[in-house]
Amino acid sequence: MFSYALKWGLYRFRRKRRLRSARESVAQCGILLAASVSASFFCSRTWAQQTDQAKPVVVQPGAPGKPSRTLPPSTRASLPPRSQADVEFMQGMIMHHSQAVEMTALIASHTENKDLRLLGARISSSQSDEIKFMQRWLAARGERVPAATSGMPGMDMSREPKALMPGMLTPEQMETLRKAKGAEFDHLFLTGMIQHHDGALTMVKDLFDTAGAGQDADLFNFATDADNTQRAEIRIMQAMLEKEPLEEIR
Repeated sequence: MFSYALKWGLYRFRRKRRLRSARESVAQCGILLAASVSASFFCSRTWAQQTDQAKPVVVQPGAPGKPSRTLPPSTRASLPPRSQADVEFMQGMIMHHSQAVEMTALIASHTENKDLRLLGARISSSQSDEIKFMQRWLAARGERVPAATSGMPGMDMSREPKALMPGMLTPEQMETLRKAKGAEFDHLFLTGMIQHHDGALTMVKDLFDTAGAGQDADLFNFATDADNTQRAEIRIMQAMLEKEPLEEIR
């Protein structure tokens, strides 16, 4: 009797244990299923949001007091209007920059002045990059793109005489610079490049003084940056010229 009761008790205990384990398994499966459904819903929602965000939205600002309006995704931006003065400024500045690069190319073989070499490298790098920018600007607008040649200033590709841009060195000045060496070269280079930079400032001023010119954002930023950079370099070169007498005394 005792053995039967013991067996019956063990049987009931094991059954309850199996039932409890089964209930726990079902609960765990329910939790996992709910988590899976939530994750799927979240991923689907996120994907939908990303898909919506991937669609380009083109908004056209309205006039003062008027609402903005949404344009179709197929809308393409158009280049801003330009004046003939813009085009002539860029074409002329390419020739202007080309002479500056030609002048800096003489430094390595004409002087050992480390400060002048550093300045020349800076001018050459910045103005070479700016020439490429101006050529791209003109090409994008279907305008004539002058080649950045180091030929005789004042001559175009057809070898016909052409007026020099403001501040550019004459052929005689360039020849004198090529023949100079050492301290003489340093002095001629600094005075010549200050003259050259002053001419670029005049070109920028003339551009902005022309009605309707300089409205293109890219051109405006370029001309403004060039003006600031060349003013700073003029101050550097003037300071280098002021040091020349002290160095000669030593």
